[in-house]
Amino acid sequence: MLKGLGQLGDMAKIMKQAQEMQGKMAEMQEALATMTVEGESGAGLVRATATCKGELTGLNIDPTIFDPNEKDVVEDLILAAIKDAQSKAAEKSQSEMAKLTEGLNLPAGMNLPF
Repeated sequence: MLKGLGQLGDMAKIMKQAQEMQGKMAEMQEALATMTVEGESGAGLVRATATCKGELTGLNIDPTIFDPNEKDVVEDLILAAIKDAQSKAAEKSQSEMAKLTEGLNLPAGMNLPF
């Protein structure tokens, strides 16, 4: 269709690819909001669930850790589980985005979305 237009045809092709990528990115963002990961601490005594967008959605605490004399330990375990879940969410998000953008020949280290 745009054959013979040289660089103008290439630009139209690039713009079409960009629009397709934008649609795929929007779909991926929606999917990441529903994918979940689980972080844990204390050998599984505390488990935190988060979406791949990093939103905490659940917290499960084994009742055996509730000792009034060890309040600080319980708080540390809860924070560690949440941080683990958020870290796993970020890793999963990057992994899913890498799948989407492979083959685009983007420069190394360029993360999407910006």
